[in-house]
Amino acid sequence: MAHKNILRIKSISELHRLRGLPQPEHPLVSVVDYATMKPGNSQSIVLDFYSIAIKRGVGPLGYGQQQYDFNEGVMFFIAPNQVFKTFAHTVPVRERSGWILYFHPDFLWNTSLARTIHQYDFFDYTVNEALFLSPKEESIINGVIQNIQQEYHSNIDKFSQDIILSQIETLLNYSKRFYERQFITRNIANHQILDRLETLLEDYFESGLSVQKGLPGVQTIAEHLNLSPGYLSGLLKSLTGKSTQEHIHEKLIEKAKLKLSTTQLTVSEIAYELGFEHVQSFHKLFKTKTSQSPLQFRAAFN
Repeated sequence: MAHKNILRIKSISELHRLRGLPQPEHPLVSVVDYATMKPGNSQSIVLDFYSIAIKRGVGPLGYGQQQYDFNEGVMFFIAPNQVFKTFAHTVPVRERSGWILYFHPDFLWNTSLARTIHQYDFFDYTVNEALFLSPKEESIINGVIQNIQQEYHSNIDKFSQDIILSQIETLLNYSKRFYERQFITRNIANHQILDRLETLLEDYFESGLSVQKGLPGVQTIAEHLNLSPGYLSGLLKSLTGKSTQEHIHEKLIEKAKLKLSTTQLTVSEIAYELGFEHVQSFHKLFKTKTSQSPLQFRAAFN
């Protein structure tokens, strides 16, 4: 069902018209000077195309149920069909700077990037998980954007799409590298998230929620930590080499081993207490992680 209060922008040309910009030189890709854009009203927006931006003087932005205020330079990534909210601009034009790269999925059609772009998890990160760049990193990113602009300002020929696509892919790979740096350098905050994850999983199994609600899912865990699933997994992979799902499984096996070695509960009862619907699923996971069946593990303690 369509939401009447959400503005859907279907093309880059339509966005240019709405923001008081001249028609794009290419219908499927455009780099816009953020300071020249006419401010929009307070509204929820969905784009049918990708948006990557470095902005200063953004003012408030909304994502999900939360509002964030950004007036420092940060890098945002928005994929098609994501809902975000803008608010009436309170930041003077003279204090706004930066650029926005728009590119339509049709521009990627039948290319390798069309098949791999979903692997860049940061398109699923929430606004508060934006990329904070160092001056050197920002200079590198700006250089790539200048290459894209230079290419589509030139006469379009049969090589143009491939060259622009290679620059977009370079931009995405640099962004991936800089996010890795952000995961590592924001050490205190990130290790606090690790501690909170450990406490959350411990409480989940000890409180009996696993019996009531079943196995904890990645989405549920991320929501409790106020993070997007993609950002949480990216952070954990960087810090520990393991995904969120692997951390959940580790805690499951830890709890299973404790129950097998210290209680008289049957394997079926333990599987139920941990949130498994089927004992076979518990048996399979336990053997995969430990190379033993639950009963073989228990026998070692007798």
